[in-house]
Amino acid sequence: MSRAAEVALPIRWRTAAVLTVASIAGLMMIFWPLLLEVGEGQRADPPFLFLALLPIILVVVLAEMSEGGMDARVLAVLGVLAAINGVLRVLSAGTAGLELVFFLLILGGRVFGPAFGFVLGCLSLFASALITAGVGPWLPFQMLVAGWVGLGAGLLPRRVRGRGEIVLLVCYGIVAAYVYGILLNMWGWPFILGVEVPGHEQTELSYVAGAPVGENLHRFLIYTLLTSTGGWDTGRAITNAVAIALLGPAVLATLRRAARRAIIERT
Repeated sequence: MSRAAEVALPIRWRTAAVLTVASIAGLMMIFWPLLLEVGEGQRADPPFLFLALLPIILVVVLAEMSEGGMDARVLAVLGVLAAINGVLRVLSAGTAGLELVFFLLILGGRVFGPAFGFVLGCLSLFASALITAGVGPWLPFQMLVAGWVGLGAGLLPRRVRGRGEIVLLVCYGIVAAYVYGILLNMWGWPFILGVEVPGHEQTELSYVAGAPVGENLHRFLIYTLLTSTGGWDTGRAITNAVAIALLGPAVLATLRRAARRAIIERT
């Protein structure tokens, strides 16, 4: 097992704690439609102030994870991969969910570890947004969820190698594609269809303020199945699977050679 894969960007206990807190806060911000309680006759307002804290949390996490864990070699590898991912997303996004950014993100997280994968996911989405002028309120959520995709790839069992590793990564790429779509749909669902108040006219897919969690979750699942799962998310899953299956072995070998050169010994 490659030692470089473990120590390219190690997770210290303080970094793990910050990342855990940020992830919990991020999940609360994403699932706010299911957490919001509205009394009868009250106005339902999304927690915009709460949502505005997400970029600050991301900055703190990125700063904490890079402190003492990166030297110039790791930073160079991270910059190159983030730039490539940014360009890949520009070239491939927007056509039936065909997004090549995730396959390299998954492979990078697999080789360099969960911390590197998280930072790579955040920076890749940020870089592509700057290139395409796609900066908006959705960007911090895209960065956070992409970071989770890279982090999850780094947490996969490390003893698996050869064909088994490719199969493992293909399966993870498929699951990650659907999870990414579901999480982004959840935070934006009320903004797209509007926030309905009990007692007023509403559609079968709308978010109903103050309704039981089960009812809103049922509405959301129908909404995401009809608008995303069968199209964008499936296209993303197919792209991930095909790219990892075809290019995975060669890219993994290249990244592992780079990891051996960029190794950082634990202090």
